Amino acid sequence: MPKRYDLLVIGSGTAAVGAATRMREAGWTVAVVDFRPYGGTCALRGCDPKKMLIAGAEAVDHVRRMQNKGVIGNSKIDWPQLMAFKRAFTDPVPQRMEHTLAEKGIDTYHERARFTGPNTVQLEGGQALEAKFVLLAVGAEPVTLNIPGEEHLVTNEGFLSLESLPARIALVGGGYIAAEFSHIAARAGASVTVLQHADRMLTQFDPDVVGWLMETFQRLRIDVRTATKVTAIEKTAHEFRVYATSAGVDITVDADLVVHAAGRAPDFGPLDLVAAEVATTHGRLELNGFLQSISNPAIYAAGDAAQAGPPLTPVASHDAKVVVANLLDGNHQRPNYDGVPSVAFTIPPIARVGLTDVRARERGLKFRMNSKKASNWFTAQQAAEPVYGFKVLVDEDSDRILGAHLVGPKVDEVINIFALAIRHGLTAKDLRATMFAYPTGASVIGYML
Repeated sequence: MPKRYDLLVIGSGTAAVGAATRMREAGWTVAVVDFRPYGGTCALRGCDPKKMLIAGAEAVDHVRRMQNKGVIGNSKIDWPQLMAFKRAFTDPVPQRMEHTLAEKGIDTYHERARFTGPNTVQLEGGQALEAKFVLLAVGAEPVTLNIPGEEHLVTNEGFLSLESLPARIALVGGGYIAAEFSHIAARAGASVTVLQHADRMLTQFDPDVVGWLMETFQRLRIDVRTATKVTAIEKTAHEFRVYATSAGVDITVDADLVVHAAGRAPDFGPLDLVAAEVATTHGRLELNGFLQSISNPAIYAAGDAAQAGPPLTPVASHDAKVVVANLLDGNHQRPNYDGVPSVAFTIPPIARVGLTDVRARERGLKFRMNSKKASNWFTAQQAAEPVYGFKVLVDEDSDRILGAHLVGPKVDEVINIFALAIRHGLTAKDLRATMFAYPTGASVIGYML
């Protein structure tokens, strides 16, 4: 006989745990299933451990920038110690999370789950589970590249677990992972090459602002090769050789480590969604506006599994709240992804929220745009950081913020002010009238408008 629950959650990341705990507090019987350590990508294999490494890289970079400006002495990264600093955060997460779930009366299982029917699953050990509703919150995994030697690629998880840093690193891809890891590795002393299929890095961000950021890549001597398609990876006796084509020319790059940075997507294969009667199109779940499967109303999805909003941790948390509201009171709440900020934690960081000027023109909007590379502003000079600039779009008719695109010191925090304005309809006049603490990163917002 299967063990029965009101809600079965597959996954143990932000969306999964958020939904599980809220539904249990509402009196539902709940179980969580995950074959990986509990905590999800952000806490264990992504955002948080990455930021722990960036803390060391930022400290070293700041000292170097302040040389001959009142700071003396050399600084460098001790990779094993930096990894130990990272593990001090990540290692306790699974046990702490399981303890929290147990305290709330949520059952936990440590196996892969496979659907055997519309609302039944079987675990690897043979245990059968049945639930009135199932929430898919499985997160994302590196996409398959379908190239020879793909097995030699190290994932983001592998990079974040390196006990020592190889001398030469090649990254396949040019998005968040490639940008952030290349900055960490280069400041730790590695020689870094980025192989990006697109014509530029960080295609999710404004091209002009990315262009300013690329000055930092050049200063770090990161070899960025755009319009380059990786075709194969070969393991030799002492290294890896990456084969690629660029402008019709075959090239090779030798490296001691090759990192997969070419995108992520949910891995639904092991779940057997066909048995669950869950329809998909090109690897995406077919969901209605309430994050519910169109073909099987017992199934909901959230976060990366839903692929409804940007693949970001706050979106996963938001999706979980939407699903909970719809489970408790029937479908009535839809996700709202207006004003979701996004940051690539390079050094300095690059951030965006809202529309680019290209998208705003495509929509036929009338807007004014203020754009400037502002290396001479105090925020940049105080940090001895030459890369600093912004592009802000304001609607001509309503005076509301349409988009903000920033690069430089503190912009990972400043972008949240613009996100607040977009999500809650604040105007440029409202922001200019706000008295921000001075001198801080936010105190120059008025001049950006």
